[in-house]
Amino acid sequence: MSSTLKDIANKTGVSVSTVSRVLHDDSKKYKISVETTARVKSAAKDLGYRVNALARGLRQQKTSEVGIIVPDISNPFFSEIVKNLAGELRKKGYNFIVYDSDEDPNIEISGVKSLLEKRVDGFIIASVGQDFAHIKKIRDAEIPIVMVDRCFADLDVDSVSVDNVKGSLLAVNYLIKEGHSRIAFIQGLPGTYANENRLKGYKIALQQADILIDEQLIVGDDFRTFNGYLKTKSLLSLSNPPTAIFTAGDLIALGALEACKENNIIIPNDLSLITFDDPVFASYLSPALSAVEQPTLKIAEMAVAMLYNRIKNPGDERRRILLEPKLNIRSSVEQITPLINISQFNDGKKVSGSLIKGT
Repeated sequence: MSSTLKDIANKTGVSVSTVSRVLHDDSKKYKISVETTARVKSAAKDLGYRVNALARGLRQQKTSEVGIIVPDISNPFFSEIVKNLAGELRKKGYNFIVYDSDEDPNIEISGVKSLLEKRVDGFIIASVGQDFAHIKKIRDAEIPIVMVDRCFADLDVDSVSVDNVKGSLLAVNYLIKEGHSRIAFIQGLPGTYANENRLKGYKIALQQADILIDEQLIVGDDFRTFNGYLKTKSLLSLSNPPTAIFTAGDLIALGALEACKENNIIIPNDLSLITFDDPVFASYLSPALSAVEQPTLKIAEMAVAMLYNRIKNPGDERRRILLEPKLNIRSSVEQITPLINISQFNDGKKVSGSLIKGT
């Protein structure tokens, strides 16, 4: 049978309330002496006393647990995010429960319900789809929540993400600088915050370079590997295929690489490839993959800091934080030499802007 607070009080000669305050780390608050604190903790250890965290949480109306929901734990970006979140939450004294929604909004909704039943102190969520009614319910219940990466422009909650528009601009501008103008974009889930901003950056870069947007080159419907594989196959079958592909995520890029391998397409000799997200394996591929890096550690640090502040100061103004992306240039993009600009042979009318690759 486990010992009780009364057992410790009898052993040390102090009151039960003093024992409770010491074991709940409130000695300083209640001006309990260092000697008494040491004597109580020593007696608790000798008697094998263990704090009942559940009972304590019920009394204090908190559990010291945070619910984390991500779309795909197998995605290197989200596994890195979860790892960094875990480290930051431990520093704040929080445990955590992780749900993998498997890119399925229904599983995400179920995860939210389950975590609410567990009375978590707050949520950190990277959402799957376009609907946020279930997340709005969390906010309306005044439960602290921070959105990461996949946010909602119309939902007023704390959020932290990278500047997706700028990240795409960095990638596509680099391809244009290297002579590419027929650039395909394999997107993730249409209508979602991250995807729409990455698509926006892609279009802005082409427009600023006076390259007409070819809707045939904008393909894709989710952030999974098979999407990258299937859409790359489709792009390669075009009568005028792209000279470069920009993918909206690292798993999409892996699918694109598999499709190129099957079609005997050599990167970057036959096709250049660049991706959003910079997984740890990107620099180990052959050729090493050029990528837009998201600061995963900084995202996690900011998300936990914002959640902790929301827990302590629920009335504070909500904040949206955009972090800076970084383009890591490696070996998957080839510079091509424009010999002639096709538009000049079209009576001055601008066409696709494609350039003929030099030899």
